[in-house]
Amino acid sequence: MKVEAFNAQGKPVIEELGELVCSAPFPSMPLYFWDDPDQEKYLGAYFKSFPGVWCHGDFIKITENGGVVIYGRSDATLNPGGVRIGTADIYRQVETLPEIADSIVVGQDWENDVRIILFVKPAAGVRLDDPLINKIKKTIRENTTPRHVPAKILPVADIPYTINMKKVELAVRNVIHGKPVLNKDALANPEALDLYKDLPDLKS
Repeated sequence: MKVEAFNAQGKPVIEELGELVCSAPFPSMPLYFWDDPDQEKYLGAYFKSFPGVWCHGDFIKITENGGVVIYGRSDATLNPGGVRIGTADIYRQVETLPEIADSIVVGQDWENDVRIILFVKPAAGVRLDDPLINKIKKTIRENTTPRHVPAKILPVADIPYTINMKKVELAVRNVIHGKPVLNKDALANPEALDLYKDLPDLKS
């Protein structure tokens, strides 16, 4: 497969973080989506960023000796203060805490910037109180950077996933900003999105 890292200008780069693309067709490439007669969803999913080039939605770096470093989803990136932060870095820390069953992290537009909001589903019998919130923040701060620490940590009863079990950060981000979610058919539990609507804690 002709895998390359493209910069924002659509040019291949080496030793730089870029979008994972396949710049030539590959044998396992799907030809269309079910119930998408105009290929609007298909083209929007993979060919919107670089017309004619498959863009997979992950950040990678191709090293000068041909190695590849995978950084995670490019659509799962937070930019507080203009600093690029991968959501996987936060999940990696939260998953070490037995008090937390699951979590999802998004960026909320706030005062001409972005602030990190972490929603956590507490384990059975656990309540998200101040000591647990402080423990979560301390774990993230000590194992990443102070920039990774969420501005708010809020409890939620369910985390939305796609049918193939990927967290839908963009859908949650749209909901908290009052924007429509267009791909609910791809969700395993679309009703979970209602839990993120009009939350008073996100208004201050």
